[in-house]
Amino acid sequence: MSETVLLTLGRLPKSLEIARALASAGCRVIVAEPFKRHLTGASRAVARSVVVHSPVDDHERYLTDLQRVIEAEGVGLVVPVSEEILFAAALRERLSERVRVFSMPLAALRALHDKHSFIGVCAAAGVSAPHTRALDAPDAQALADAGPTVVKPVASCSGRGVQFLERGARLPTVTEPCIVQEFCAGQLLSTFSVARRGQVLLTVTYRGAVMQGTVAVCFERIDTPPLVAQWVDRFVAHCGFDGFISFDLVQQDDGQVRGIECNPRATSGIHFVDPAGLAAAILHPEQPSTLRYREARLLQQFYPCLTETQNSMFTERFAQNFRYLRRARDVTWSMRDPWPWLSMPLSSWTIIEQALRRGCTFGEVAMLDMAWTGAPASAGDPRVAPAQTADVK
Repeated sequence: MSETVLLTLGRLPKSLEIARALASAGCRVIVAEPFKRHLTGASRAVARSVVVHSPVDDHERYLTDLQRVIEAEGVGLVVPVSEEILFAAALRERLSERVRVFSMPLAALRALHDKHSFIGVCAAAGVSAPHTRALDAPDAQALADAGPTVVKPVASCSGRGVQFLERGARLPTVTEPCIVQEFCAGQLLSTFSVARRGQVLLTVTYRGAVMQGTVAVCFERIDTPPLVAQWVDRFVAHCGFDGFISFDLVQQDDGQVRGIECNPRATSGIHFVDPAGLAAAILHPEQPSTLRYREARLLQQFYPCLTETQNSMFTERFAQNFRYLRRARDVTWSMRDPWPWLSMPLSSWTIIEQALRRGCTFGEVAMLDMAWTGAPASAGDPRVAPAQTADVK
């Protein structure tokens, strides 16, 4: 009998990636989504989509909705997909032992997602990260006076609220907890890893080819530099991490790797992983890993990439963006499962309409009702060092 798996988001391409992988492995895939229409719901890989409340609007009702779906559909495995993991992981404490949640405990996830406490984890793990201060710390302005800095909310995603400041600029007044962080020059790299009990099974390293704000909509996989692999392996081992974990890193000219932030969940790097191995890693974590890379090294989210290319038409970026648009394979298109790509303008209209109305990127709008923006994580976990004292170099 096939296992019934619940995905807790359906609007993003990585949701579709996971759904297709699990369906190909013989699973019955259910998707829980606040949107009535969404990208993954158009896929033949999905047996049923269920509308649930937004966790941002009502966290408790969201969890209750998920529990009802789990009970009604006989779900045996819950797989959070993106930012909603910072709500959905609370199911670990609510479900019977027969239902597995593909996630670390909620407190551990929030401590890594929080951009301030993450720096403390880096210090405890012995890996390098930029000088960082809470925006309201007495010496925050001194950090801004010393060189270029970045200001960002401790719980932001998709580039929301990020500000780049020149040396000596006055720090902004904000309405939510933020950090000020030393700007690190170098090559910006992103990683996506599958980990099992503190051991990295596979790391995808990629870089943005076409950017929409600070988010890549066309991305290129590169061979993982040895120092990047060492950084990721050491951090994952320190946290005993299990599941999907992703990082934004900077590799400087001297080769040194510094961690900018952590996304304790799947990111676009998942599209570079062969689906069969991905499904096996999710469904059978106790078995030897069969993870490997896909052959494709250049991938895109076609519609956002098309939009960004059009927006750059009269700039120096246009020729390069257009070249990538022509060359890159779309992460959504499949000859065997064409409807998600063909129906995307309709299924994604809620996101498109809000992005146009608000003047935001698709990525920012897509997470408005799913992203956790709660209080900064505490340092109660013994593996988390206080971020205030973590001046990691």
